[in-house]
Amino acid sequence: MSTPLNAVGVIADIAGLELTDDDCDFLQASEISGVILFSRNYQDNEQLRSLTASLRALRPDLLISVDQEGGRVQRFRSGFTRLPPMLRLGELWQSEPERALRCAVDWGWLMATELAAHGVDLSYAPVLDLDRGCSDVIGDRAFSSSVEGVIALSEAWLRGVASVGMKAVVKHFPGHGAVAADSHVSLPYDDRSWSELVTDMMPFAHLIAQKQVQGVMPAHVVYRAVDPNHTAGFSTHWLQSVLRQQLSFSGVIFSDDLSMVGAASGGDYHQRSQQAVAAGANALLVCNDRAAATEVVAAVKTMSRPHLDLSDWQLSPALQQQAFSALQSERVRHIQASMALHWQYN
Repeated sequence: MSTPLNAVGVIADIAGLELTDDDCDFLQASEISGVILFSRNYQDNEQLRSLTASLRALRPDLLISVDQEGGRVQRFRSGFTRLPPMLRLGELWQSEPERALRCAVDWGWLMATELAAHGVDLSYAPVLDLDRGCSDVIGDRAFSSSVEGVIALSEAWLRGVASVGMKAVVKHFPGHGAVAADSHVSLPYDDRSWSELVTDMMPFAHLIAQKQVQGVMPAHVVYRAVDPNHTAGFSTHWLQSVLRQQLSFSGVIFSDDLSMVGAASGGDYHQRSQQAVAAGANALLVCNDRAAATEVVAAVKTMSRPHLDLSDWQLSPALQQQAFSALQSERVRHIQASMALHWQYN
C-alpha cells in the first residue's frame, strides 16, 4: 500500500494497563492512526498480550508502537530482555568490529522478536544521532561518536529488525547529539553551520538511500544557521527541501511528541498540529496528555488531508506467531547469555 505524502494521522496513548471506556471512545476517532505504549501500560507479558489484543479488536487498523531502544529508553523491562544502551556496541566496534556487527544484528532481531510476540508492531528506533559528548538526553542512546560507526551498526541492527518483519523509524533528524538541552523540558538551539550539520545527517542519508528506513522522526531543535525560526519538526526547509527533496525520502514523517516543551514554540496544540503538517509531518505524536491529544485530533479533523493508514505497518498474525515461537529458540538464549556476561544493564 502506498502512503500519500500528504496523508495525516495522530499517534495517541492510553492511561493504564487495560482499555477504559474513555479510551475506547477516544480511539474510535478516524483521525487516529496508531497508539504508543509506555511503562505504565505494562505489567507482565500476559497483560501486554491482552492489551494489544483488545486494541486490535477495537480498531484492527491501528499501529501499536513503543519506545524500546534499550538502555535508558526501554518501556517494557521485567519479562523482557534488558537491552544494553547502543553505545556499548560502538565501544565494541572500535576493537572488534565484526563481532560488534554480529551483536547489532542479534540485538535488533531480539528487540523486534520480543515486541512482535506480544502484539506490538513498531519500536521508534534506532537513534542515528552522533554521540558528541555533550547531550545527556542522547548520550549512550547513540551507537557511536563516529559517522562510520553509526552507519555500520545501525545498518546491522536494522537487518535484524527487518528479518522479523518490523519497519524502522529513525530519529532525531537531522541530529540531536550536539546540543546539551533536552527538548523534553526546554527548547534546544544548535548553532553549527550547514557543513557541520551535513556530517550528522550522513547516517540518515545512507540508510534512506539503502531503503532501510520507512519512517523518520525530526528533532525538536532549532538549527539557527539553517532555519532560525522553526524547530526541524516545524520546518518546511528541513522536512521538504532537505529530507524529501535532497535525501529523496518518500516514507512517513513522524513528529516527535507534540506535548514536549521543545514543541511549545509552535504555539497551542492546534497551531503545533498545523505547523507540523504544513512542514510535512504525517504522523502527529502526542503523549501523556489526553486533553492535548483531543485538541490535536480536532485540529486534524479540520484539515483537508488523506487519512494516514498505517495498517500495512502491522505485523501479521503469522509473523507474531513466528516471533512467539522464536522466543523459545537457542538463538534467544545465546544472545541473552552473551548480554548477561558482557553487557549486563540494570
